[in-house]
Amino acid sequence: MSVLPSGEQWTIRAGGYAGTVVSVGGGLRGLGHEGRELLVGYPEDKGAHAGIGQHMFPWPNRITDGKYTFQGVDQQLYLSEPARSNAIHGLTRWANWERADDGIDESVVEVAHRLHGLPGYPHQLDLGITYRLGDDGLTVTAKATNIGSSDAPYGYGTHPYLSVGRKIDECELEFTADQWLEVTPDRLSPIGTAAVAGSQYDFGKARLLQDLDIDNAFTALPPVWSVTLTDPDTGNRAVLTSDTTWMQLYTGNAIGRVGLAVEPMTCPPDAFISGDDLIVLKPGDDHTTTYRISC
Repeated sequence: MSVLPSGEQWTIRAGGYAGTVVSVGGGLRGLGHEGRELLVGYPEDKGAHAGIGQHMFPWPNRITDGKYTFQGVDQQLYLSEPARSNAIHGLTRWANWERADDGIDESVVEVAHRLHGLPGYPHQLDLGITYRLGDDGLTVTAKATNIGSSDAPYGYGTHPYLSVGRKIDECELEFTADQWLEVTPDRLSPIGTAAVAGSQYDFGKARLLQDLDIDNAFTALPPVWSVTLTDPDTGNRAVLTSDTTWMQLYTGNAIGRVGLAVEPMTCPPDAFISGDDLIVLKPGDDHTTTYRISC
């Protein structure tokens, strides 16, 4: 029997919403409401590409050169973005995840994965993702527990692309943030933060995205923040809400600008190097992150 590139497929339904969770990476292959897609997806006979619907454990975004020092020990990660000589989006995107719930409630899917020590990350984590649908949309909860004997550096992010069914250039974008992270043009390594107000990234009031390219992190966010993508002709919209201290926006050039990647992140790029907002999980500690996608 052949195996699908994205692994096992689990459908989730409630409140007019329907989506598909897959075992490869524990990812989200698609999500819609009343027949309208809210996220860019991909067919079941294809694998994920451009990060669509994937989760990023135990770090989001990039680590320049894959090198960092933690508690006095130098580490070298595999360079999973070789063109830029970076380690990108963690270690579990292509791992097999197992279903962890009983499958009785069609509005819920829980998946789990045990991350064993790997070169550059010699720590052991139990990871879980819970997808729960309701009238208010899809709530996703990501949890990590340090089951090893050493402190573990940790961060989390995810990579859904909001969609309203047309090119994002023709859509309105709205979000609030005080700071954006400038990066180098070649390797997208952090340089420093700058004020959003008055910049090209000022979308405090909804306006057309047009041909603006964004592949940057934002911080100094409201305690609960949201990013809204709207079709100005139909009023259709897709919304991501979270309480993380960082988020990344990417205008999806790699997928033809048909969706806007909105990536809640617990820390910025290079957090393993800089220590900025880095979570340190002591043995037995856990950390939980939640976000919601709705229309």
